[in-house]
Amino acid sequence: MADNIARVFADAIAPDPTRPLLTWYDDASGERTELSGATLANWVAKTANLLTDEIGAAPGDPAGVLLPPHWQTAAVLLGCWSAKLTVTDAPGPVEVLFVAADRVDEAAGWPAGERYALALDPFALPMRQVPAGFADFVAAVRGHGDHFTPYPEGGEGDAALLARATARATELGLTRGDRLLVDVTVHPDPVDWLLTPLIAGASVVACAHPDPTRLEARSTTEKTTHTLP
Repeated sequence: MADNIARVFADAIAPDPTRPLLTWYDDASGERTELSGATLANWVAKTANLLTDEIGAAPGDPAGVLLPPHWQTAAVLLGCWSAKLTVTDAPGPVEVLFVAADRVDEAAGWPAGERYALALDPFALPMRQVPAGFADFVAAVRGHGDHFTPYPEGGEGDAALLARATARATELGLTRGDRLLVDVTVHPDPVDWLLTPLIAGASVVACAHPDPTRLEARSTTEKTTHTLP
């Protein structure tokens, strides 16, 4: 059974790093962003290097993630897992905290060594005004290396997360090369919209606040093969 998320990610993109891996829609804002495996891997490597080189985070250190489903959230999560950090959404002391700009008020319950805010801008532009006590994740991560060598063993929570993803992929009948359409407003758990397609070698079309009248045409345009109900 798979027990290393970083290895699962690498295996998922290895056959063709240029193919679309994560296509992100937000019908409330009109955003559409498409990332190839290579592009997402670049963001993941930069995030892992930020964690290990700049913060000095060590395997097993807790990382708080207060972010909604988003392609930048995928980079943060996979970067944390590549660096063998333990991701948590339960308030408490953490080595590093990643928080959406509209949720910084929640940070009071998270004693953290380092704090990064994400505006989740469609074009990953730097924040015009950074909340007090936080650094801008996008501005901070860009200066870090494009390659990161993950640890040979996964983090302590990897096996349990991947077991759930494997079960979901089996339930959906996902196989390599498939393309999964997910309403992340209904299914915000990253096991559903991120790890399940990765462990199957599939790609994902993740939709926030989807307009029901657009979904059939979107499925056709994006050539999805499966939908998470």
